[in-house]
Amino acid sequence: MLSKVAEDYMSLCRTERNIHVLCTGLLLMLAVVLIPTHVLAQDDVTPRAEIFTGYQWLDPNGKLPTPFQDPNNPTPVKLPSMPYGLGASFTYNFHPIFGLEADYGESWDGDGTLTTVAIGPRFTWRSEGVNLFGHALVGLNRLAPNNLRSDNAVGPIVGGGIDVKVWRPLSIRLIEADYLWSQHHYADLTSSAFPELQRPVLKSTRLRAGLVWNIGSLAPAVPPTASCSVQPAEVLVGEPVTATATGSNFNPKHTLSYSWSSTGGKVTSKDTTATIDTNGLSGGSYTVTAHISDPKMKKGGDASCTANFTVKEPPKNAPTMSCTANPTTVQAGTSSNLSCTCTSPDSVPVTVSGWTASGGTVSGTGSTATLDTTGAPAGAITVSATCTDSRGLTATASTQVTVENPPPPPPPPPQSSKLSECEFPNKVKPWRVDNTCKAVLAGDRR
Repeated sequence: MLSKVAEDYMSLCRTERNIHVLCTGLLLMLAVVLIPTHVLAQDDVTPRAEIFTGYQWLDPNGKLPTPFQDPNNPTPVKLPSMPYGLGASFTYNFHPIFGLEADYGESWDGDGTLTTVAIGPRFTWRSEGVNLFGHALVGLNRLAPNNLRSDNAVGPIVGGGIDVKVWRPLSIRLIEADYLWSQHHYADLTSSAFPELQRPVLKSTRLRAGLVWNIGSLAPAVPPTASCSVQPAEVLVGEPVTATATGSNFNPKHTLSYSWSSTGGKVTSKDTTATIDTNGLSGGSYTVTAHISDPKMKKGGDASCTANFTVKEPPKNAPTMSCTANPTTVQAGTSSNLSCTCTSPDSVPVTVSGWTASGGTVSGTGSTATLDTTGAPAGAITVSATCTDSRGLTATASTQVTVENPPPPPPPPPQSSKLSECEFPNKVKPWRVDNTCKAVLAGDRR
């Protein structure tokens, strides 16, 4: 479709020579549409000075008296457009918006020339890749038609144009359109009855296109800077740290890139912020670094910053432990049940092991054990165990079991014995004791 539009404009240009420059400008505009956007994306640095050189087309749009005719009956002749010409200007920028411009232009054809020299302010709106400008100049207009004397006049030039940046030192002036006004003096060729020919006014239209050379920079570019901060600046191992980076003096119209690194911990980042995972770090001081860059800047488009944070290891308190025995007093050969309770002030895992006893035999796993006192002498037996936490810190506790000898066995019950024997033969009177039994009984009493 763009090619069809271009063909239409070329056809129009062939029919009207006077709009040749306008067609050229429009074709340049079509060409710019086809320029890749990455070519137009340049650093927005205001040059100290801009020099334009290019082609100029001008239509004087005025009438002059015909030479060698009766002044009382002059014949006006319209000045034709001047398709040949060149233009140049020099602009000194005091500010990205404001500059002072000196302008020179000369156009000609077979019927004469028109030369302008002017000076005045120029105002520029600068964007990424394209500058739009307007100026208001005043200066000398020298008209030199063939067969008439040259005439100088002072007049204004107002207009503006579009510059497309293709490289920092070079821009293309896509089009410049100006209005020139000047009043000339040919009273010696016509009578006062024809004031429009005595003081002819030119309301000229001027079109330009060409190259703009950018020289220097308006001021030394302020280098971009970056600042970093962390929150919180002091954490325990395992707690996250959030880092933030802020860039200054970067082009606000450009999208910046951020990269992050840290001397310790795992960094997860997204643009201006990053999170540092401190799991597994040892206690100490660490540094996080942010690098900010402008991909569209070839030079001086990056800055870095750092921030420090401190990682503290959690407090290392040894575990506490206590042990008990049940029962605390046993007879030799019996057993006592042992139990230990261990806790960590830092709430880390703990284990109980290493049971020992000063007598008897102790056996068990974990926090419980059994003391067997078989073969142990009477007295106190000390039983100990050790508690160890996941960091290797230990605590030891003990308890005592008293061993007693068993009491002596009770004496056997008394046994009866036969001392004598006596019979009672009297069947009639069995309660009567005969002399023989009396003697036996008497002997037993002795």
